[in-house]
Amino acid sequence: MQSIQERYFPDMTCFGCGPGNPDGLQLRSYPSEGGTTATFAGWPQHDNGIGFLNGGIISTVLDCHSVTPVLLYAEAAGWLSPDVALPYVTAGLDVKFLRPTPLGPELTLFATVTSATPEEVWVRSELHFDDKVRATAQAQWKRWRPRG
Repeated sequence: MQSIQERYFPDMTCFGCGPGNPDGLQLRSYPSEGGTTATFAGWPQHDNGIGFLNGGIISTVLDCHSVTPVLLYAEAAGWLSPDVALPYVTAGLDVKFLRPTPLGPELTLFATVTSATPEEVWVRSELHFDDKVRATAQAQWKRWRPRG
């Protein structure tokens, strides 16, 4: 099954989720009941210094995963334009680290739209391991308006 990233941004070079970045994290997200899901396993290079997943990597995957329900929602609402390669960009990300996240095993991400207008979409995302929420994020996505 094609991921949301591969469908909307097949050549994107984003470090976290860009299919076009062979050195990136290659996060792949899929539609699920009430939102989107993904899995991710940290690399040894993502160590926080004491054997857990680095907070910057956690923030990156929460950010990159949080755009996926935005794209599905915006498409269903008719807000996407074929003329714009990147319809929304991160305007804010508030991450809460709730408990240590292990480095190495497969982690699960879930994200859902909590409110939306054509100009701004809010998403709640969560990182899970061992049936426990390890980190959450509230992401604000704004419509991309290129400026000269």
